[in-house]
Amino acid sequence: MRISLALLVLLLAAAWTGSQGMSFRSLRAKCCSKEMFYHRKIPESRILGYLETASTCTHRAVFVKLLKGMVCVDPDKKWFQEYLRKQKNPNSTST
Repeated sequence: MRISLALLVLLLAAAWTGSQGMSFRSLRAKCCSKEMFYHRKIPESRILGYLETASTCTHRAVFVKLLKGMVCVDPDKKWFQEYLRKQKNPNSTST
């Protein structure tokens, strides 16, 4: 009985972990069309994170996670490049 319970717990943990990974992979496979791009600067304080789209996508883009969802952003935009630079060097100041 004790072995069966431990096995059940392991199987449930594996299933839960697998489903969490699956949701990340499904987001990773999505792409941004031209109409989906957000063109205005997003304040750094509103950005919760970002995720690059797959290299197979037609348009190179980044999903930017905000409190109310995700938007597509051109990763070459000057404001986004500045955001990335600050993420790599958190003690830097902008001029």
